Amino acid sequence: MAGLSFLAAVVAAVTLYVLFRLFKVYYAELTCALRRCPGPRNEHWLIGNRTQFFNNLDGKEGIWTKEYGRVVRVNGVLRFSMLYTTDTKAIQHVLSNNYIYQKSESGRWLLSRLGGPGVLVVEEDEHKSLKQRKIMNPAFGPVHLRALTELFIEKSKQLRDVWAAKAVENGGVANINVIPEFSTAALDIIGKAGFNYDFNAVGTADSGYGIRDELHEAFTKVSALGDVQKSFLGVLKLMVPSLRPYLPNTNIDRTIEAAQPTMRRIGYNLLAESKRQVAAGNMDIDNRSARDLLSLLVRANMDKAIPESQRLSDEDVVAQVPTFLVAGHETTSTAATWVVFELARNPAVQNRLRTELLAVDNDNTSMDDLNALPYLDCVVRETLRAHAPVPVTFRVAMRDDVIPLAHPYTDCNGIVHDTLHLRKGQLVQIPILAINRDPEIWGPDAVEFLPERWERTPVISASIPGVWGQMLTFLGGARACIGFRFSIMELKAILFTLVRALEFELAVPGEDVGRVMGPVLQLPIVRRDKKAGGQLPVLIKPFIAS
Repeated sequence: MAGLSFLAAVVAAVTLYVLFRLFKVYYAELTCALRRCPGPRNEHWLIGNRTQFFNNLDGKEGIWTKEYGRVVRVNGVLRFSMLYTTDTKAIQHVLSNNYIYQKSESGRWLLSRLGGPGVLVVEEDEHKSLKQRKIMNPAFGPVHLRALTELFIEKSKQLRDVWAAKAVENGGVANINVIPEFSTAALDIIGKAGFNYDFNAVGTADSGYGIRDELHEAFTKVSALGDVQKSFLGVLKLMVPSLRPYLPNTNIDRTIEAAQPTMRRIGYNLLAESKRQVAAGNMDIDNRSARDLLSLLVRANMDKAIPESQRLSDEDVVAQVPTFLVAGHETTSTAATWVVFELARNPAVQNRLRTELLAVDNDNTSMDDLNALPYLDCVVRETLRAHAPVPVTFRVAMRDDVIPLAHPYTDCNGIVHDTLHLRKGQLVQIPILAINRDPEIWGPDAVEFLPERWERTPVISASIPGVWGQMLTFLGGARACIGFRFSIMELKAILFTLVRALEFELAVPGEDVGRVMGPVLQLPIVRRDKKAGGQLPVLIKPFIAS
């Protein structure tokens, strides 16, 4: 009897403790300043306004700013408040103070499952993150990109020849869904440029990527981790870390866990080969086998001038292999897809660009020649502005903070505020695409694709903290995209090669093309065939000069 009384007391104490903790959490939520900000009504009891936000990507990116202002409270999971802001001063504060605002735990957990502590994941470890970036930065500099441009052109030619051959096979015009085609080309490019590994993926998209080698197969399986958000168990694991050890594995979990050993084994093999090249002294920039980012990273990491405490471990270096794949694969292929969409529905832009590109007297152009083409630069800038591949990013406040505002807001009590108090643990949603297409910043034609806007000095807010092009596509601050120059040069090389040789026309009406949000990226869809997912059917034929 005494034992039962003791057990009942323990259960009661635990219950009271849990209730107390829940009360503290909800009391903090109900009394926070963000709770009194204007914003949309809750849409779903579990996921709040999440679906509403992603639906707004299809031409309605700025609707919340228009309705509620630049400081908006939206509902997150279980109606917890989240800051959605298009106030550039607030965004600059968040991106500049990376030690206060970091990627969320759920986001880091999702990325870490790819293969370990890569540069995309280590936000929570300030020393480790800075050490990785310090070692990696030189590999993404102009000197090394100049050497990689030849590779970008070479792989782009392979895609060009595949498409030209398909056109011939189909009587002169091929109807191609360019999304998987660009995906294979980008995979080949990042494989060779990232770690001197040739996937040989170009030309295999029609048959489900054809016969894949084991790294290609493993990466394809691991890429399915984005689907974790499509199941209830997946959402619970993502949002409630304490439940992860107790929840059963899903099919996606088992698929990822089966693929990870292959990626790690091949990663260590690639690392060993790079180390062998360094030891043999075969790391001169003119040596094609030594131009990849992994080799350059190994060379920098083994430099005798670097203190031992600043070197990366083998695990940290190997973790960059899947990191290179994730960061340098789908983002560039998505940007290439959107630029072809715009060229196909804007023949005048396509023709003007082709005229400029054909003025270059050879196919094997250099980085300097590509950067000297002004209209190509305009087209790339406008694509990355109007169709930022990653349309939103999130940061979590690691401690209480006061965010300065360029545009004061009026709370539900009618009080005007020029700062916002944010509490530890609250999320900030930075809508990259909405800022890039904001009419108050870019003018009334902000949603239109107009490469010519870059021929003049755009009237752009200098407060946008972007690392490139006065836009948020590559973010800003200490955690800005480390590979933005790589991505820009790769996109220029792809366009240079394809547009010189091929003509593009949409295979569906332009108004039938919409947007869908994947796990991270936004992709085009055909509205009348949404169940098919991301697709962009394009009519492609060889260009014949008249």
